[in-house]
Amino acid sequence: MNRVGNPDKTIEALRAKKAFICDMDGVIYHGNRLLDGVPAFVDWLQGTGKQFLFLTNSSERSPRELRQKLTRLGLDVGEEHFYTSALATADFLARQRPGAGIYAIGEGGLINALYDAGLTMNDVDPEYIVVGETRTYNYEKIERAVHLIRSRGAKLIGTNPDPTGPSEHGIIPACGALVAPIEMASGVKAYFGGKPNPLMMHHAIKRLATAPDETVIVGDRMDTDIVAGVEAEIETVLVLSGVTCRDDLVRFAYQPGYVLGGVGEIPG
Repeated sequence: MNRVGNPDKTIEALRAKKAFICDMDGVIYHGNRLLDGVPAFVDWLQGTGKQFLFLTNSSERSPRELRQKLTRLGLDVGEEHFYTSALATADFLARQRPGAGIYAIGEGGLINALYDAGLTMNDVDPEYIVVGETRTYNYEKIERAVHLIRSRGAKLIGTNPDPTGPSEHGIIPACGALVAPIEMASGVKAYFGGKPNPLMMHHAIKRLATAPDETVIVGDRMDTDIVAGVEAEIETVLVLSGVTCRDDLVRFAYQPGYVLGGVGEIPG
């Protein structure tokens, strides 16, 4: 275990926190491969009565699908313990423009979240273009989105700004990379609903019903997970099992409270 920042911080102080917000990709798994130490970490969260929430910037899967995925990987975690950038984005849009029309580029997790929030699908004159992770991205969808922005005045929304994400095969493109061609061709910058957007962190802490000083965020990215925690004034733990490596730390003006190899080091 390695500490950075305040030299008075100890692993015991970390373990004493009441609530843990955990990223998933690069923290819990890479694609369909569970990371080392994760079962012990989840057993510890459940066995010690910690409040916890898996907070993922990926918009592909719904909480039900995420629960099913972890079940296949050997973990039993209730559906109530998941919150995604798709849900955060849908909640934001429903508050901004109830019943708005959406041209969505994404998978089932995003589409379901938008429908559940009372929004409608519209590829003719939508108020918003919403982009999330998808494996069916193509030139036709980019062309349609650009046309709707430039000719119809649609607003551009991304579920998260991550340009890349980890998988069992290495680093792969994520939402930020998919939004970029639409931004460049339309001349419009996207608004992102996921981390590090403070709204997503606000909803997560509200769901946990704990005070900020009792809460920890565990993530593998300095530019989303850790900065989100710093700005929300909660404890931060960077794990080196995902995107950010130790040599990257010198590039950032902010630093995590703890740097660990993986979540398996938290229980001891």
